[in-house]
Amino acid sequence: MSKKIRFIEIGANLTDPVFKGIYRGVRAHSDDFNDMLQRARNAGVEKIIITAGTAKEAEKARDIVHTYDTHNLLMTVGCHPTRCKEFEKDPGGPDEYYRKLLDIAKSDHRIVAIGECGLDYDRLQFCPKETQLKYFERQFDLAEETGLPMFLHNRNTGNDFIDILLFRIYIINIIVKLNVVYLNYNDMKIHLIQKHRHRFKNGVMHSITCTMEEMERAVSLGLYLGINGCSLKTQENLEVAKKVPIDKLMLETDAPWCDIRPTHASYKHLNLSEEKKLLYQPPTRKKEKFESGFMVKGRNEPCCIGQVLHVLASIRDENLEELAETIYKNTCEVFNIDLM
Repeated sequence: MSKKIRFIEIGANLTDPVFKGIYRGVRAHSDDFNDMLQRARNAGVEKIIITAGTAKEAEKARDIVHTYDTHNLLMTVGCHPTRCKEFEKDPGGPDEYYRKLLDIAKSDHRIVAIGECGLDYDRLQFCPKETQLKYFERQFDLAEETGLPMFLHNRNTGNDFIDILLFRIYIINIIVKLNVVYLNYNDMKIHLIQKHRHRFKNGVMHSITCTMEEMERAVSLGLYLGINGCSLKTQENLEVAKKVPIDKLMLETDAPWCDIRPTHASYKHLNLSEEKKLLYQPPTRKKEKFESGFMVKGRNEPCCIGQVLHVLASIRDENLEELAETIYKNTCEVFNIDLM
């Protein structure tokens, strides 16, 4: 008998009101949060990391973690790039907003990462590039003060995202007075990162949709890469996912978003047995015809993480159980989770 597959979901937006039955401010069905958590547990999801994109979301996530204490929920603290105006909107100013994030980050051992933070140039209508850049930089201070890994967001940023990481790591090395030989930023890039990688905190670039070159640069920095349904939409996406080193892979759903759909290149690789479908692709009902015990159609859930694993194993031609266990161990290492 094969060993039961176990997962750690590294990114689920469980503060979204859809998991309480509320869509765009209107209640469509009863609260099914407990049912959603039970489906995840049935599917072998041992822990779920709830992502927070603002200080207010982080407070809400912390309330969820406490309320559902028996479900092994963890969380992040940070400011999403599209919401970085929050720093400047705070009545106390950017420093006060930073202090709020820091206080939350230090408040509970179940807070395991700083983020979701980074850059998003696809949605500049929500927050201009200059503001994103300024407060992405500021959140490295959170990581330094707490010692937590970073949960990173990167969308259509060219070289800006990686260059900031390179420059920031360079500055950190100078500040802590490492024995640095290459002091010119343009000369030191990858060489310095590789030489001193053991001195840096871990990080994961979640929900990757990058090119092969961008993936390789991220890996050269020692970053881990989170794969979900959006990471597997196109044939180019599949080619990138094939090449991510196995020791840099993590799994996520980004629920309630990023589900695998019939129009995606990944769908033909989703060959689940009837038994696995019950776990990873449970029956659905439209929200207007909600029934207790059924998933809501179009609302992704942590239990669907097994779909992502099956696609990855198929395109990479790797043993499913071995791939899952390696990814599980990767995740424990980065987020300082005890390996059982």
